[in-house]
Amino acid sequence: MKLSSYEHEFQGKRALVTGGTKGMGFAIVKRLAEAGATVLTTARTIPTDYEIPNVHFVQADITKPEGTAIIIEAVKEKLGGIDILINTVGGASTPPGGALALTEEDWMETLNMNLLGAVRLDRGLIPLMVEQGKAAIIHVSSIQRKMPLYETTLAYAASKAALTNYSKGLSKEFSPKGIRINTIAPGFIQTEAADRMIDRIATAAGSREAALDELMNSLGGIPIGRPGLPEEVAELAAFLVSDRAASITGSEYVIDGGTLATI
Repeated sequence: MKLSSYEHEFQGKRALVTGGTKGMGFAIVKRLAEAGATVLTTARTIPTDYEIPNVHFVQADITKPEGTAIIIEAVKEKLGGIDILINTVGGASTPPGGALALTEEDWMETLNMNLLGAVRLDRGLIPLMVEQGKAAIIHVSSIQRKMPLYETTLAYAASKAALTNYSKGLSKEFSPKGIRINTIAPGFIQTEAADRMIDRIATAAGSREAALDELMNSLGGIPIGRPGLPEEVAELAAFLVSDRAASITGSEYVIDGGTLATI
């Protein structure tokens, strides 16, 4: 494939990107749509000022079984099938204080957001993919799965570790049937949520620059000297679901500016 052909490489492809109204999800939707894909994305609230034309929305909560059921039906109704599935929904909202501060509800909410929502969507959509004989799935994991911060992100890290493990097993089962399944493990990506966190820390740190340094230092530093950008994650995702990556499956790609200190 020549470089010039990348511009329209997803022409005719049907994609579902969960959580595509902000952050990495928004950047991925934009990247796929601009290359010709018909994209359906999800959100708990449908935006009124979305900047990407010709994107279908479905209002649903992926953390609940009834929400994933709505999404699966929307894929069938609006897309008539699916070639690309990218699960970007995830996050950590548990209280600080270590493992014993986490309640049963904290664990279940985190698992539903970061693992079980993806499992339910896969279970509903993979049969369509197998019938076609070709498709690509990406689960967005996190470097936290390799460096859990027990004070603040233990449940999140554990759920992302489970997501990566699940993805690997899924790839072994369905790659022989034409379904390529990979994970992306971002580090600190400067999304809108990250910017809000920086602003909160800046109140105590004295400036946004000091707050950003504090956040990067909490991860042990970022060798490239800055967080990643949502557009950089989107470019990696686009490559992995494209025909350029036809022999890549069952793999995880870290995009963290060198944060992880181990191989």
